[in-house]
Amino acid sequence: MAKEPVRVLVTGAAGQIGYALVPMIARGVMLGADQPVILHMLDIPPAAEALNGVKMELVDAAFPLLKGVVATTDVVEACTGVNIAVMVGGFPRKEGMERKDVMSKNVSIYKSQASALEQHAAPNCKVLVVANPANTNALILKEFAPSIPAKNITCLTRLDHNRALGQISEKLNVQVSDVKNVIIWGNHSSTQYPDVNHATVKTPSGEKPVRELVKDDAWLNGEFITIVQQRGAAIIKARKLSSALSAASAACDHIRDWVLGTSEGTWVSMGVYSDGSYNAPAGVIYSFPVTCRNGEWTIVQGLAIDELSRKKLDLTGAELTEEKELAYSCLS
Repeated sequence: MAKEPVRVLVTGAAGQIGYALVPMIARGVMLGADQPVILHMLDIPPAAEALNGVKMELVDAAFPLLKGVVATTDVVEACTGVNIAVMVGGFPRKEGMERKDVMSKNVSIYKSQASALEQHAAPNCKVLVVANPANTNALILKEFAPSIPAKNITCLTRLDHNRALGQISEKLNVQVSDVKNVIIWGNHSSTQYPDVNHATVKTPSGEKPVRELVKDDAWLNGEFITIVQQRGAAIIKARKLSSALSAASAACDHIRDWVLGTSEGTWVSMGVYSDGSYNAPAGVIYSFPVTCRNGEWTIVQGLAIDELSRKKLDLTGAELTEEKELAYSCLS
């Protein structure tokens, strides 16, 4: 029996990440090789022509799973009936702009999109915010869509999580699929904390802790953290464009694990509405280690937090609290 199509919204769909993301969704990377999809693509009026070009290419690619495409600049049309919303559109920080200016632009964008999702999306719509500042954009969306359950609004830190896996795999010269249970704590910013204290690598003699195999705490506590924190900037320097392919791939990973579940014994990092676990500030969107089952995420509890980690969790939490206050000041 064929499955009913799932409606997936991508905002900012004519942009770089959108262009990388929509074919992945249409090919089944996000929801599985047996799940038909209808793509809803939203962008701003100046990008309407480019958006139509993306639609033409989706038609030309003849994806068997793609059962329809809505390409629009109308937020209500874009949000109507969607089951999953990937919010890639936002206002990027430009040279010379103050943080408050960027925050103010994004607050107004996410306020209007929150209202449209709340009124027109399918019940139990799952939302993933990718556009920066991702954690705080997700919080604004939550505030202005009170009927969408808080647990259904998340932000992307899976890109950072995957970057951390990649760095460990390169350092140890092992397959990335053999590395698991790194954690990204906190904000998707340069204060995020990539933590390997609970991470393991599959070896011929069983699973071994990353620290035991790397045998270089100075690197793991220093350069490794900086590489992951600054990876986005390094890619901009190399490509003269921001990371789009890896961001799109991580968005697919995030939704796939959320909807279809994480593997037994494995957790992933997701920015979720904080309940104060691990003494993180409550009431912000904070990245935690989570497992997913039956379409629901659960924060992994009971992990030991050492002194260095405690400081880093507090630092990124303080930044999120400050961002929240800044965002709320833009509303007044």
